[in-house]
Amino acid sequence: MKIKAVIKEKKAIFINTEYITLDNALKLAGIACTGGQAKMIIQDGLISVNDEICLMRGKKLRPGDIFKFEKDSYEVKAK
Repeated sequence: MKIKAVIKEKKAIFINTEYITLDNALKLAGIACTGGQAKMIIQDGLISVNDEICLMRGKKLRPGDIFKFEKDSYEVKAK
């Protein structure tokens, strides 16, 4: 039996500011349509930032930070 390793690339979220808040990053990534939806996703513990569950919707993400939702990873990058 062969085992396949699936390596998914990180999706990039580009910002032209010093940071982006986690709730706004979820909207930019298309994970949430509204701020209220982003708040619920975060409060339910469904987002990890740099491999730690994050419950702070105002968490500041800077270039190099990685957040995950379900099986997808997103990396914040500067424009």
